[in-house]
Amino acid sequence: MEFLKLKSGTDIRGVASDGVAAEPVTLTDEVVEAIAASFLVWCERHLEKTSAGLRVAVGHDSRISADRISACLKRVFLCYGVHMLDCGLASTPSMFMATMDLPCDCSVQITASHHPFHRNGLKFFTGEGGLDSPDITEILQGAQENAKPGVLREGVYERVGYMSAYAERLRKTIQEGVRAEEYEHPLHGFHIVVDAGNGAGGFYATEVLAPLGADISGSQFLEPDGRFPNHIPNPENEEAMRSVSQATVRAGADLGVIFDTDVDRGGAVDKAGEEINRNRLVAIASAIALEDNPGGTIVTDSITSDGLKDY
Repeated sequence: MEFLKLKSGTDIRGVASDGVAAEPVTLTDEVVEAIAASFLVWCERHLEKTSAGLRVAVGHDSRISADRISACLKRVFLCYGVHMLDCGLASTPSMFMATMDLPCDCSVQITASHHPFHRNGLKFFTGEGGLDSPDITEILQGAQENAKPGVLREGVYERVGYMSAYAERLRKTIQEGVRAEEYEHPLHGFHIVVDAGNGAGGFYATEVLAPLGADISGSQFLEPDGRFPNHIPNPENEEAMRSVSQATVRAGADLGVIFDTDVDRGGAVDKAGEEINRNRLVAIASAIALEDNPGGTIVTDSITSDGLKDY
């Protein structure tokens, strides 16, 4: 196994489930366990802590291979003294915030983003943010060389309901940002359709928007299903955008929102079902960010066009 073939930018990704012709499983138990051990070596080197002193949170999206990969991480982490905090079904942004809220030294999200059901992968976070490309290379090279922490010690396994706390954090952020007269329910009177594509994003409708007063009737595919039976959970997919557009118009909603599998990307449509494109979304987010930072500079990436400056 050539581990570096699993590198995908700042992620590790591979085939994790059978079922697709000519695509053999590359994220086997042995491969995942080797990566997990090498990650602990990376932590010891860069966080200057022994593995036996680490608190590591683990979450996953709705893919069918998630439980198997999580079990692989658990086996390795508990061999080397790690206190593993199992967050279960979680979004990728929540697993970064977990490093501060739980708190923990680092976190791992099991996801392959918008990729098909049979693929999966790993994303890593510390309190400084996501690991970068050179870090992923270092971890994969270590796995190739069978790098492991030097001391075996029994770890601790703990299940934590972090997503409830994360949803509460999101609600408070919205309440504080909107400062509505009806403070507890700033979205009262708004009708918002959420399409989670059977990924991990259903919580956003039921635990964030609805408690804030929004009408979420007409929302669809909120139940996690790692085979994604309704459409690919990808805001850049034409079929997926057509699905949320139709659902929004059908429900007579003010806004439609769609997420990818691990909820680190989203798309939106207006009440007419017309897509609010990347430029417009970035422009809206920029205006909000600049409200409390007058004269600030907004940095975007190559997915936006020069037309953004016109907004």
